[in-house]
Amino acid sequence: MSVSEPPPASPAEPPAAPAGPSAASAGPAAEIAAGYAFDGPALELGALLWDGVCHPDARIRVPLSVLNRHGLVAGATGTGKTKTLQLIAEQLSANGVPVFLADVKGDVSGVSAPGQDGERVRERAGQVGQEWRGRGFPCEFYGLGGTGPGIPVRATVTGFGPVLLSKVLRLNRTQEQSLGLIFHYADAKGLELVDLKDLRAVVAFLVSDTGKAELKGIGGLSTATAGVILRSITAFEQEGAGDFFGEPEFDTAELLRTAADGRGIVSVLELPAVQDKPQLFSTFLMWMLADLFGDLPEVGDLEKPKLVFFFDEAHLLFSGASKAFLESVTQTVRLIRSKGVGVFFVTQTPKDVPPDVLAQLGNRVQHALRAFTPDDAKALKATVRTFPKSPYDLEEVLTGLGTGEAVITVLSEEGAPTPVAVTRLRAPESLMGPLDAAALDAAVKGSSLYGRYAEAVDRESAYERLTAEQRAAEAAALEAAEAAGEEARAPREARAPRGKEEPSLVEQVVGSGIFTSLARSVGTQLGREITRSLFGTARRRR
Repeated sequence: MSVSEPPPASPAEPPAAPAGPSAASAGPAAEIAAGYAFDGPALELGALLWDGVCHPDARIRVPLSVLNRHGLVAGATGTGKTKTLQLIAEQLSANGVPVFLADVKGDVSGVSAPGQDGERVRERAGQVGQEWRGRGFPCEFYGLGGTGPGIPVRATVTGFGPVLLSKVLRLNRTQEQSLGLIFHYADAKGLELVDLKDLRAVVAFLVSDTGKAELKGIGGLSTATAGVILRSITAFEQEGAGDFFGEPEFDTAELLRTAADGRGIVSVLELPAVQDKPQLFSTFLMWMLADLFGDLPEVGDLEKPKLVFFFDEAHLLFSGASKAFLESVTQTVRLIRSKGVGVFFVTQTPKDVPPDVLAQLGNRVQHALRAFTPDDAKALKATVRTFPKSPYDLEEVLTGLGTGEAVITVLSEEGAPTPVAVTRLRAPESLMGPLDAAALDAAVKGSSLYGRYAEAVDRESAYERLTAEQRAAEAAALEAAEAAGEEARAPREARAPRGKEEPSLVEQVVGSGIFTSLARSVGTQLGREITRSLFGTARRRR
């Protein structure tokens, strides 16, 4: 965890507006400003823009209590989305709310270090009435499977579940259903799928002569489908994705921690090393969210959320997703609000998010959109239709916004949408850029979590059990064959009289728990079947 300055005495208290007469004292600007005059704690986003003039006394804010109602941060590349995430994350942390950020391009790590003062920062602060001071915030840095900098984040295949795994393996609906059947069998039989070799071993067993009958009563597994799944697993491993599955499995409860001084810890998942694997990291983000959903109790609406989770590059999650996958995302987003978790999807245009999900996003920060092509123009019109009616010409506004400006509407403390406000955003107080590599490495290795997750562990699981059973069965069969040969060579007259004789060695071996049926041996129930949550992820047994 990074070492940074202590928080101000009252982080939830907004800074005072500059002295002087109100610049937005009448007309539509005054009505818009009144819509953001909340009584309770709120995050400061920026100042109102009206008729091309910034009004520092008209503060645009979002109540802390509605940040579990989810949100959207959208805009074209280079319009300031990342800095908006940083701005919101800083204030959440200062208010004691943990934050999760995915750092796809490697430029969010600076949130742990104080920002650098300069002419541009002072100019922006003056425009929006911000009392800026550089400060860093407590951070933990993670990396998928130990790839790149960060504490390794791994998931077991069992924990990841069949729905999410089907997406990263790019399986079709039929293959996804077959994979679900395989997981059901492994769950019921106590075969732990820790890594991909475990899954491969179970699939191979279920289409073998010995294991084929195991799934016959519930639909079976065709050799062709099993072949597709096995090839997909192999290709996935060749892409270097095998390291992301294994133990120790990351406990997503680590994301809910606060620092000793009461500030929320900002968990930053460093993804530059795997940004060429978008399906993988976007699905891993969904696993983390689904795992939290499965573990957290219902709490209803709180004064402040337990966690705010920023889902960057959200379009990658929905691209090529199956109907079952989209339904699970929609239901997870809808229900996780009552568990105190807010989710912000970050993408280029609202059309990247399915309508059923978009309808649940009560807080909107829309940066500039470009309209260079007919498709761009169509997307622009669709975006405008998603906003409440306003006195702005939003088509014109959205194409003319500068960097660090956005069209905003949020939920009020009563849950009603606020007026649409064109806003010049405040400057983040932490470093607007990547942390020095040496400082990042020191923060990672100095974390109290590093020793817990740094080294991968390969304990006995499905692969080892199946391999041992197969070897035992082969040895028993060989011993039985040798015993049968010896018995056949023995003189007939030397054999003991028939009757109530002891079973022969062959009969003893063939009737043993190992040899009678490898499937039944492997299928010994070790405990209750694994309980799976809405997304098919395994429920933790704490």
